[in-house]
Amino acid sequence: MADFELVASNAAERRIAGIVAPAVEHMGFELVRIRLMSGGATRLQVMADRPNGGIDVNDCARISNAISALLDVEDPVAGEYTLEVSSPGIDRPLTRLRDFDTWAGCDARIETTELVDGQRRFRGVLRGVRGNEILFEIPQGTIGLDFNMVARASLRQGDDGIRKALKPGETGPRASRGRSGELHDGGNADDRKKEK
Repeated sequence: MADFELVASNAAERRIAGIVAPAVEHMGFELVRIRLMSGGATRLQVMADRPNGGIDVNDCARISNAISALLDVEDPVAGEYTLEVSSPGIDRPLTRLRDFDTWAGCDARIETTELVDGQRRFRGVLRGVRGNEILFEIPQGTIGLDFNMVARASLRQGDDGIRKALKPGETGPRASRGRSGELHDGGNADDRKKEK
């Protein structure tokens, strides 16, 4: 994975993503998002999932063990921090262009870096992608948003959204993520303090 723009929001997070992504991908998972949060105790949050969805608490623990060793060697975070590895949860962040296609038909919210028709925050239904454009249905109609203008985006599932996204017999991302989200909803599989 070369582009971490929405996966990681700053240089420190992109450095961490560059360190851990190869190991995460080698294990058969995708890095969904990295967040390094301070204010009191420092937390490093790593969200991962299977390409077709369905990560569980045991998978999160395996990922935590693998990347913990890498982070100890590379030492990208100054001082003590808590490593949290979790599933994306119900309100999954959308960080790659293909996510907007995978989750077509689902409710989402998108925030842009620039004003689009006088606004930056949109709520609507994902309708897929066309080239580098996200097709997004809002009350005024379907619009196209350039992926490069997206500051952040996430699903807005809730119980109704999950029921709507699940189809009888479906085994793809919606079915497994819905069940996973209900069980884990971004919960932490492994909280581990790192002391430097």
